Amino acid sequence: IRAQTTNWVKAYNGGDAKAVAALYAEDALLLPPGAPGVSGRAAILAFFTKDIAGSAAAGAVFVVDPKTDVGVSGNMGWESGKYTVTVKGAVVETGKFLSVSRKKDGKWLYIRDTWNADAPPAPPAPPAAPPAAKK
Repeated sequence: IRAQTTNWVKAYNGGDAKAVAALYAEDALLLPPGAPGVSGRAAILAFFTKDIAGSAAAGAVFVVDPKTDVGVSGNMGWESGKYTVTVKGAVVETGKFLSVSRKKDGKWLYIRDTWNADAPPAPPAPPAAPPAAKK
């Protein structure tokens, strides 16, 4: 299961959304912070295609602390741990994750995946001022 996470990080930081999506079961559910759930591998691919492009444009690098907790029971397993996101070497986010995987044909695939930042989300931008009336 830890190797699955290592592969996820390598593919994400390498800009390979297809490789990231291939780590999810066809019926997986992605639960990103501040957004609706994303159901199914095709939708997960679309999500990560956009997300990875944004991270790459910002120069963000995702790192998972290798000291994760893992549990396995039969063909089901889970992993939880901490992550850090850096831009140009500066930490811009720390957080935690929880992934649930199912083993099928000898391969672990995510069936549920969620994460969130330790810091609260940024406050919403103030509403735009109405246009000035013409005289």
